Amino acid sequence: MRFSESRKNASQDDLKKAYRKAAIKNHPDKGGDPEKFKELAQAYEVLSDPEKREIYDQYGEDALKEGMGGGGGAHDPFDIFQSFFGGSPFGGGSSRGRRQRRGEDVIHPLKVSLEDLYNGTSKKLSLSRNVICTKCKGKGSKSGASMKCSGCQGSGMKVSIRHLGPSMIQQMQHPCNECKGTGETINDKDRCPQCKGEKVIQEKKVLEVIVEKGMQNGQKITFPGEADEAPDTVTGDIVFVLQQKEHPKFKRKGDDLFVEHTLSLTEALCGFQFVITHLDGRQLLIKSQPGEVVKPGKYNWMDVSLNLSAFVVQN
Repeated sequence: MRFSESRKNASQDDLKKAYRKAAIKNHPDKGGDPEKFKELAQAYEVLSDPEKREIYDQYGEDALKEGMGGGGGAHDPFDIFQSFFGGSPFGGGSSRGRRQRRGEDVIHPLKVSLEDLYNGTSKKLSLSRNVICTKCKGKGSKSGASMKCSGCQGSGMKVSIRHLGPSMIQQMQHPCNECKGTGETINDKDRCPQCKGEKVIQEKKVLEVIVEKGMQNGQKITFPGEADEAPDTVTGDIVFVLQQKEHPKFKRKGDDLFVEHTLSLTEALCGFQFVITHLDGRQLLIKSQPGEVVKPGKYNWMDVSLNLSAFVVQN
């Protein structure tokens, strides 16, 4: 984990010069070694951060790995490269440098009845989400300018160190509380009056969820790109997960419906009939065949050809 100028007494200017030279030489878009490029980014991230550099100088690379999950806690090497140069130095830009991270999906459970799944239904739901501020276009400031956060040196993350004993430390990484993990700060006087420097504002939106006939418990209904928006981020999806409520009469197994009904001994031996209300409101007459004897535990209404197996979707 080093490039030639990464000595203990190397200045930040020395580190920047060494990283610039080595990173351009080894950039994958220019035919360089991807692994070498990744190592250089990790080295620069550690040595350019005073706290991480102090740990590295005192305890070595193993202390960094132990404190940050075994991988040094490095960010995407292409993101580090882009932030260092303020874009691609190759003219026309690097496809990797323009990559955007994807926002998280928002999962909502949606309780539905067995009737809803059988007949199909539509539900309108009002949700709140973050959207890019239209006044500042997601910049957070009136002028569009921002400054590198002094608390985390623009990385968006800070490191906390706990001394557990002689030559033993615990290192934890967490989002910077000064910039809320963004890596930048905005002058109070320059803050956007609409979003107050947050870059996003709250918006209420009504989504119509269409539950189609024959859908299953646990099935997902996705609204692409409707989750929270954030600058330089591909918006995630809103996903509704169907949760079927228990029905007092019917049980569903796959595409079939089952009904349990208790018969008296007389009905089992001499015959029976009764009316059952289906999920779509139809009245079905259930009756035994003449001379038929019903055996305990062996009879189910799926054997009666009255289309109780009605979950098969018809076109």
